[in-house]
This record gives sequence, structure tokens and C-alpha cells, in this order.
Amino acid sequence: MNLNLTGKVVIITGGAAGIGRATAERFEAEGAKVVVWDVVSEPRVDVTSRESVERAVESVLAAHGRIDVLVNNAGILRDAQLVKVKDGEVVSTMDDATFDAVINVNLKGVFVCTRAVVPHMIKAGSGVVLNASSIVGLYGNFGQTNYAATKAGVINLTKTWARELGRYGIRVNCVAPGFIATEMVKAMPQKVLESMAGKTPLGTMGDPVDIANAYVWLASDAARFVHGAVLSVDGGLVMGT
Repeated sequence: MNLNLTGKVVIITGGAAGIGRATAERFEAEGAKVVVWDVVSEPRVDVTSRESVERAVESVLAAHGRIDVLVNNAGILRDAQLVKVKDGEVVSTMDDATFDAVINVNLKGVFVCTRAVVPHMIKAGSGVVLNASSIVGLYGNFGQTNYAATKAGVINLTKTWARELGRYGIRVNCVAPGFIATEMVKAMPQKVLESMAGKTPLGTMGDPVDIANAYVWLASDAARFVHGAVLSVDGGLVMGT
């Protein structure tokens, strides 16, 4: 199968580690020119900042002349129960800073990056935008009010942009990973990981490359008629919940 990604200019946010790094490696293996935006690598790009993102876009255009694919992968976790009760008493709640931090990176960041990149895709008459959702964006998850809200929001950004941008030759899709063995996910309580893995029909967690493969396919000509889709890559976890 010819994926036709050789020479394509691909931006991957949060590409320094985990799924983002695996995605960068897979696109590079297909011959793409990959630019990683992250807060822990050079150039340092803060996806929540319009100024930082717009500078980064201009840098990519100066170096490569175009942007073919944007993978909005950057994301963080800050888990807490909305209201935690012990012995009949409220002992904690999710505070504003915890909620806002996740909203800013996982939802606003997708908006800021796409808003900055899409005008250049419109001028070119083509492009692909791929967004990172999650199965928790479809079904929610205990202790993840902020994270689940962002991932549900990303799904509807995807569907809205698919309606708006298809006329310009720009395809927009999102991927909803299940539990993937990244460092971020491994930091979750072991009993949570065991419980979720146990509900997965395939009986195991995924690997970052499983998600990377989905992004590469969705960006390729092999998926040229896939638009506005939510692709679950979760080992059947949704069926097992």
C-alpha cells in the first residue's frame, strides 16, 4: 500500500515522548519531514499560547514552505474526584487550577494550533488535521472530570471542523486510544490499570506504536475518504466497559 507520505511536512504536538514520539518515528519511517512541538524540546512551543504557536508556524513555513499534516497530540493528566468524601465528610474537591491546566493544554491547545495552521492548508487546497481524543471522551471515567471533558470536546471540535474545512480539501479526524503503555498512563494507580486491562477483550494494554500507526494511516492517501471520524484504538476496551 502506497501511503504517499514521502516529503510531507508533519507537525506533531507533544512529540517528545510517549505516543507523540512513536508517531514522529512512524511518520519519519514513511519519509515525512517531521517537526516536533513540545515544551521539553527545542524549539520550545507552548500550545496554549497563540504567540508561541504562531511563531512556530512561521518557522515551519520558512524552513519547509508548507504544512501538510497537523497531529494535535499534546496532553496532560491532573486527576482528582469532583468531590471526595470520607466517613461522610467532604475531604477534597477538584480545584480550579487542576481543572484549568488540563482544559488549557488538551482542549484550548488543539484549538490554538489548528487555528494557526489551517489558513495555510486552505491556501494550499489540502491538508490533514488529526486530534487526540480518548475512550474516556466517549464514556467518561472516574476521577477524570477535566480530562474526560477535554477529550469529549476534542471529538466535537473534530466533527465541527470536518463540516467547515472539507470544502477546502482538508480532512479532519480523531483517534480515541484506550489504555496505552506510555509513562503518563503507567503513573496511574496499579489497581486502576489492572481493572481496565481486565475489561479489555484483548486482555492487554496497547503500545504507543499502535496509535502511531492509526495516525499515519489517517494522514495517508489510503484514508482519503475518511473524514470527521472517531477511530477507537483500544483493544476492544469500549466493548468491555
